[in-house]
Amino acid sequence: MDQKSLYDRLGGYDGITAFANDLLPRVQADPQLGRFWQNRGDDGIAREKQLLIDYLSANAGGPVYYTGRDMLLSHKGMKISESDWSIFLGHAGATMEALSVPPQECDDVVAFVLSLKDDIVEA
Repeated sequence: MDQKSLYDRLGGYDGITAFANDLLPRVQADPQLGRFWQNRGDDGIAREKQLLIDYLSANAGGPVYYTGRDMLLSHKGMKISESDWSIFLGHAGATMEALSVPPQECDDVVAFVLSLKDDIVEA
């Protein structure tokens, strides 16, 4: 059985960076989700993207140390709703499809993301 980490199976750092590079413009341009990036400077958005890459890399078994806040703290007060969550999942699925992520890796990514829901959705 293949024991490679999800990080390796997703293409390592470059694969996870490609995921963030595809996903973030989708959610930022979304008519409902875009509000979370309004009035944010380019530097703040770039920092957030790097934190996302580090977080995903570290949690997928990569040799990356994540220095950011946990998901509960970093999303507290954002009033992310069930509807926001569903739209986000749709964009994440579209990103995985655009990048031709294999079904097993898609399932593994979805399972990980779903495990974070209680720390992210508030409303």
